[in-house]
Order: sequence, then structure tokens, then C-alpha cells
Amino acid sequence: MAFELPALPYDYEALQPYMSKETLEYHHDKHHKAYVDNGNKLAAEAGMGDLSVEEVVKQSFGKNAGLFNNAAQHYNHIHFWKWMKKGGGGNKLPGALQKAVDGDLGGYDKFKADFIAAGTTQFGSGWAWLSVKDGKLAISKTPNGENPLVHGASPILGVDVWEHSYYIDYRNARPKYLEAFVDSLINWDYVLELYEKVKA
Repeated sequence: MAFELPALPYDYEALQPYMSKETLEYHHDKHHKAYVDNGNKLAAEAGMGDLSVEEVVKQSFGKNAGLFNNAAQHYNHIHFWKWMKKGGGGNKLPGALQKAVDGDLGGYDKFKADFIAAGTTQFGSGWAWLSVKDGKLAISKTPNGENPLVHGASPILGVDVWEHSYYIDYRNARPKYLEAFVDSLINWDYVLELYEKVKA
């Protein structure tokens, strides 16, 4: 299964003013495309060209850093674009998700504070995550392209804290970007879809 660059699920202006057209053009068309191109080349060289992106991520972790970084970033970004939508974010979560956030994470406000803190305190490049681990929701952070798949968890929401994700719009104000992401961009319907798949 060759990696393919997915089209954005909205137009380049859709996420303004929280994420600009320029950011999406650079981030999707250049950065994500590079992960796809490099990942395909490295997967083929490693004899993993026929595997799904999830399998490549799991099998290359700790063994083939170049392939892992590109495959994991491709996986992360396939979902990252879908984790955002115009008019998203805020505390109106679908019922099943709200229940899990209340039960596992101490409610929406605590989730928001802890998720933003995870993204803010990730030193250098990386991601902040909401995952299902051992049947419960958990918040974590990972460096570079690493993701919860390689730590026995299923990611249902992630935010990219590499500078290319926010520098054009927020300069060095990463917490401001994270706040805008949670308040105004999260596609809770897609988070629910992934949550229900994991829980099924």
C-alpha cells in the first residue's frame, strides 16, 4: 500500500483566522508531501511497501529511524487534517465522548488544561495526544513524529506542535495556537468516530 497524500477535507481558507491559508499550503502541500515521498522510498527499500501505514509505523519503530519518522508523520497528518474543521472546537462534545472525558479525565475544563499543557511542555518538535489506552482516555505527548500507536494506545485526537504548524500565524506563541486549536478547530465528530472504532 503506497502512501498517498490525501486532499484536505476543506478548502485552504476554511480554518481562518485560526490557521491561515499560507500555513495549510506549506504544511500540507510541502511538509506532508515530503513525508509521503520519503516514506514511500524508504518503505520500498525496507521491503515494507505493501504494508498499511499503521503496520509500517509499528514495525519500523526503534529499528529504522528514517522510515519510522516519515511513516509516523504521514499517519499523524492523515488524521490531523480531519481533526480540524471550520466552526469546530469548544465544549459541546458528543454524548459518549463527554461521558468518557468526565469519567476518565475529570471533565472538559481539566481535559483542555491538561491537553494544552502537554503540547506546551513538549520540548522541541512533537505532538500532544488524546488516546484510548487500556480502555480509558489518556493525555500524552511525544517527540518528533512518534505517536501513541507504538506505546500500546490508540490515538483519537492529536495536535502538531512542530513550528511549521503554527509559526506563520502565531510566531513563538505555542500556547495561543493550542488554545485556538481546542477552542475553535477540533472536529469532535471525527474524534468520536475514532473513539467508537477503538471501543467497538
